[in-house]
Amino acid sequence: MGRIGNIVNRKNKQDSKKAGLFTKLGRYIMVAAKEGGGDPEYNSSLMSAIEKAKAANMPNDNIDRAIKKGLGELDGAQFSEVHYEGYGPGGVAVLVECLTDNVNRTAADIRSYFSKSGGNLGTHGCVSYLFDHAGVLVIDKEESIDEDELMMLALDAGADDFSAEEDHFEIYTSVEEFGAVRDALKEDGFSFSMAELRYLPQTSTSLSDETERKNMQRLMDSIEDNDDVQNVYSNWDMA
Repeated sequence: MGRIGNIVNRKNKQDSKKAGLFTKLGRYIMVAAKEGGGDPEYNSSLMSAIEKAKAANMPNDNIDRAIKKGLGELDGAQFSEVHYEGYGPGGVAVLVECLTDNVNRTAADIRSYFSKSGGNLGTHGCVSYLFDHAGVLVIDKEESIDEDELMMLALDAGADDFSAEEDHFEIYTSVEEFGAVRDALKEDGFSFSMAELRYLPQTSTSLSDETERKNMQRLMDSIEDNDDVQNVYSNWDMA
């Protein structure tokens, strides 16, 4: 299995919660526009945010409104980007990315989720060294796609790795080459079911105890359901 099998499975689950997902995506777009401007052609973070929103069928009006709020053209809360790190049940490493207008509220919420699930919130850097920050591109398999041709196109464009899974292809890039590889493949007519920067675990941790597995699932669900949370990563081998 590729390095993002768990990510694809959890993404499908997350995408079913459209209302909360639109809130998260709106914040993502606002911050990207605020930091890099409102033109996605010159702001790769905004382009990624818009593509992610469109993949989730977020209405164009919502996207435009979020961009305008980020640029200060519409009134809106000011969001800060904060990261949290900790250990879940059985020593599973967990990374949480948030966009919040109230850091104290968010920190209290995240700390509570860890505590109630038998884990503990740690200090900055306590688990991030166990992850690689990388670009991830996922292309769903179709009869018209030649695997070898796609692999060569991706590697020639600057990708680091390529993996063919049962129903999709996974392409990995460095953070620096992500935009170039994405744009090159898009120009060649490919579309993505996922195209974003993510933290990928270097190794995985299995949980043999049923109680620990239930508590870990509870921890992940609680974190993901929080509107302030943009992404949550772990090295839990759900299989």
